[in-house]
Amino acid sequence: MQNFDEHLYNVRVTWKEGKVGELSSEELDEKVKIATPPQFPGGVEGIWSPEHLFTAAVSSCFMTSFTAIAEYSKFEFESLDVESAGVMSKEDGKFVMSKVILKPLLSIRDESQIKKAHRLLEKAEQICLISRSIKSEIEFHPEVEVLSLID
Repeated sequence: MQNFDEHLYNVRVTWKEGKVGELSSEELDEKVKIATPPQFPGGVEGIWSPEHLFTAAVSSCFMTSFTAIAEYSKFEFESLDVESAGVMSKEDGKFVMSKVILKPLLSIRDESQIKKAHRLLEKAEQICLISRSIKSEIEFHPEVEVLSLID
């Protein structure tokens, strides 16, 4: 019997060479190349870093939270694009991911739904389990645009 109070997500990191590794899971088909970011000694450009993945965890959790709320609320939208930035800074002499800036852009067709759209965006930010699980500040800048019938 499955326990719905606890979920397990298996991840494996395999070192490949230098500062590069590979992220995989027995539960998933795709593998992700990872590396130390170029801001650090020996870092590698053009490859996902733990800092990118941290930021991606927050923004992807926001997206899945929003789509769940929208579905539950029978709220129709055309698109959702979430730009995000993870801010690394020194606190007490140590680097931490101090802030994640989320900038979701929600596109809708019905102008009368703008207020509801903002309310659902705010709710999604509040219920995101990754955001609730980290110490980093979440700076939230939601935007709603109404598309014309021509778009």
